[in-house]
Amino acid sequence: MCGIVGIVGKSNVNQALYDALTVLQHRGQDAAGIVTSHDGRLFLRKDNGLVRDVFQQRHMQRLVGHMGIGHVRYPTAGSSTSAEAQPFYVNSPYGITLAHNGNLTNVEQLAKEIYESDLRHVNTNSDSEVLLNVFAHELAQRGKLQPTEEDVFAAVTDVHNRCVGGYAVVAMITGYGIVGFRDPHGIRPIVFGQRHTDEGVEYMIASESVSLDVLGFTLIRDLAPGEAVYITEEGKLYTRQCANDPQLTPCIFEHVYLARPDSIIDGVSVYKARLRMGEKLAEKILRERPEHDIDVVIPIPDTSRTAALELANHLGVKFREGFVKNRYIGRTFIMPGQAARKKSVRQKLNAIELEFRGKNVMLVDDSIVRGTTCKQIIQMAREAGAKNVYFCSAAPAVRYPNVYGIDMPSAHELIAHNRSTQDVADLIGADWLIYQDLPDLIEAVGGGKIKIEHFDCAVFDGKYVTGDVDEAYLNKIENARNDASKVKTQAVSAIIDLYNN
Repeated sequence: MCGIVGIVGKSNVNQALYDALTVLQHRGQDAAGIVTSHDGRLFLRKDNGLVRDVFQQRHMQRLVGHMGIGHVRYPTAGSSTSAEAQPFYVNSPYGITLAHNGNLTNVEQLAKEIYESDLRHVNTNSDSEVLLNVFAHELAQRGKLQPTEEDVFAAVTDVHNRCVGGYAVVAMITGYGIVGFRDPHGIRPIVFGQRHTDEGVEYMIASESVSLDVLGFTLIRDLAPGEAVYITEEGKLYTRQCANDPQLTPCIFEHVYLARPDSIIDGVSVYKARLRMGEKLAEKILRERPEHDIDVVIPIPDTSRTAALELANHLGVKFREGFVKNRYIGRTFIMPGQAARKKSVRQKLNAIELEFRGKNVMLVDDSIVRGTTCKQIIQMAREAGAKNVYFCSAAPAVRYPNVYGIDMPSAHELIAHNRSTQDVADLIGADWLIYQDLPDLIEAVGGGKIKIEHFDCAVFDGKYVTGDVDEAYLNKIENARNDASKVKTQAVSAIIDLYNN
């Protein structure tokens, strides 16, 4: 889960890129970067931290140029050192920078090909740098002193032929233009839009439509799976389908948790989808317990609020805000180490006792991943005086790891893996636990005006849409992702950074 943006403007784009990244900050709080192009030169600033911390006034003044790309990241493939911050750069051909949201599942094979056949060197453990080198190599194969849109689209076609996984990409070809493209399954989101100024038309590519809205761009549309958009430095826009057999299977977890509710992804309003999730949950509750004794519905801020509100409306039960959130604490499911997560939850939320005292409370969250957070929240509700604590998940049980760009934990760290609903309820301490049914979630997201028939639901059903993920691959990423490895990696990184500084 990362955020990407690219802008071709008529004046300096540094402030617009900065503003877009702050809007996309929810997609990555680990690192941020911006690169701009002016008179054939590149100007780059990237580092670990939030957007507001990475970019100071002195950095912004150096980011000159009317064309640039930006990135916010939390670590997926690769480590969390500042060396992994994006955008990445290669000087041949032309000088290309790239920012990437997603994950390549055949990265080891690609890295070997890059070294042995493409004769290129990769300097980090990031699959984004691998993807950059594949794109740069394929563009170099055109052998042109000045690349045309045909050359760019041919290079993207070759990227699709070589790369497997989920990826949404923006890349800048120094002195020529910006290209955006999406994997043939359309797993990760990417949109583009335009705005009219006195100097002419400006174009923007981004992960979510909300960043276009905030900057005054009009959404043109999502990129189709396998499609590429190329915007020249002069402001000419070209699009082309670059995949042989594209099939739209977007990640359904974007609507559950990742995306902002005011975004539109593949023509579907995230807000509307979450309203329908709450409606479906209410219907399930009424089927299973028509004589329920729920006194109040309370969301766990922030992502579940929309679904919880609609759930309460359909049940005819009071909706109340029972938790106050400290907005300066990051998202907990991506924090390494159980101890860090446990400490974070208590710092992140505080219960309003009068909303709990003596009541049967239905808590609503967007999903349950490790179970660490909801277990503590349930305990907080009891300490605040709740009579009974019921727990509702707007998503089905998360039983399998994500391999397409969401750094969910390994299978054995997922609380629902190989466990029944009652097992999970007992572990988190809920008097009653209810999950969304997968068909209902699919209907909630894909059943609006824009019909989407298939989604990547691998975290729920274990069916990976790229067809190359087997038990051996999952075991490999489990070893890479388990908490012990993360803590060790962070410790080593801290020592290296301390030495370098």
